[in-house]
Amino acid sequence: MQRESFNSRLGFLLVSAGCAIGCGNVWKFPWMTGQFGGGGFVLVYLLCLLLLGLPALTMEFAIGRASQKSPVKMYQALEKPGQKWHIHGYLCLLGNLALMAFYTVVTGWMMYYFVRFLTGKTADLGFVGMITNPGVNVVYLFVAVVLGFAVLSFNLQGGLERVTKYLMVALFVLMLILGVRSATLPGAKEGLRFYLLPDFSKINGSVIVAAMNQAFFTLSIGIGSMAIFGSYIGKDRSLLGESVNVILLDTFVAIMAGLIMFPACTTYGIEVDAGPSLLFNTMATVFNNMAAGRFWGTLFFLFMVFAAFSTELAVFENILACVRELTGWSRPKGCIACGIGIFLLALTTALGYSVFHFQPFAEGSAWLDFWDFIVSTNLLPIGAFVFSIFCCFKFGWGWDNFVAEANAGKGLKVRNWMKPIFKFFVPALVIGLYIYGLATFGWK
Repeated sequence: MQRESFNSRLGFLLVSAGCAIGCGNVWKFPWMTGQFGGGGFVLVYLLCLLLLGLPALTMEFAIGRASQKSPVKMYQALEKPGQKWHIHGYLCLLGNLALMAFYTVVTGWMMYYFVRFLTGKTADLGFVGMITNPGVNVVYLFVAVVLGFAVLSFNLQGGLERVTKYLMVALFVLMLILGVRSATLPGAKEGLRFYLLPDFSKINGSVIVAAMNQAFFTLSIGIGSMAIFGSYIGKDRSLLGESVNVILLDTFVAIMAGLIMFPACTTYGIEVDAGPSLLFNTMATVFNNMAAGRFWGTLFFLFMVFAAFSTELAVFENILACVRELTGWSRPKGCIACGIGIFLLALTTALGYSVFHFQPFAEGSAWLDFWDFIVSTNLLPIGAFVFSIFCCFKFGWGWDNFVAEANAGKGLKVRNWMKPIFKFFVPALVIGLYIYGLATFGWK
């Protein structure tokens, strides 16, 4: 099967950024910022992106480009005979499936709110009412899955690259418009103070763990989601430089999401620590009490749909590439099989607040929390740890091989002085925070 490739470097950057930019930026980042103390969490999050996210993303890109394979096959192309690194490739596929088991449902929620604002039916709109309605959840989940795989049934350049480029450009424009609008609200100063000024007394171990997990979640690092895009690009650009570009685009959207949301929350007296419902309940309330609120609400949730679909398309592509390499299926056949499988798996989350009651952790937890625990708390940090060990030690791929791949082409290079960061600092800090996170997790 001939390896597909992107038509342009811009296509690679926007599709890779599209995978990173999504609900992690605009849904999860703001509510985690609200729950973990505001500006202090933002500061630690930015440090985690720089010190952990940048090295991990560069290593994941390098493995993908060197192997020219999907995550389930990439280790076989690089590991030494008799080694078992490829077991992690199957964990990557599991991680992508677990991510889509709840991400597709959240994408459906974005679409539902967009349709309600577009049609002006927002008077009785509420988060609890939405998640406990089986019909709404199943229908919008079905639409999200079908639309995603319909795009991917075309070739890489005609489907994923073309659609994502338009989505990402529209997303950036919408974010700027809404950011300017939010900055003009009367309570903007108080909201920005909470969001941008760190309160160091609120920074503790749990905040650092949450910031690390959020950095990996928002960049889709650790489950091969970014390795697949490394496998689609040529060697004309160095990978550290491309990683910097992707992180800058991703961080821009996350920061803008907070600039949109927190001034609006403080203006209308809405609690910033509401959790996963923050985006839906608070922004709906804001727009219902704002002049031309229907227009701004429609724009806002249209941008949310764009952000969610950019990641959904990218992870769908990852799963599809894995399945096609394992089976030899064509794109259309693989799309049908993957679509059916993901839809059935995601029904657990879609019906988790109405039909399939399941409380895995503390009171009020549900299937969404279970799948997020599998992905964010476990597979993402474990994956980042495995990538760093594999790339930096001789019993894996090895530092010299990694650097040769990462530095091929024009752009920023991995330097020798960075070796201790990649080889020791990243894996040690990731595994230390991972263990601390499990020890302090709210099991019950």
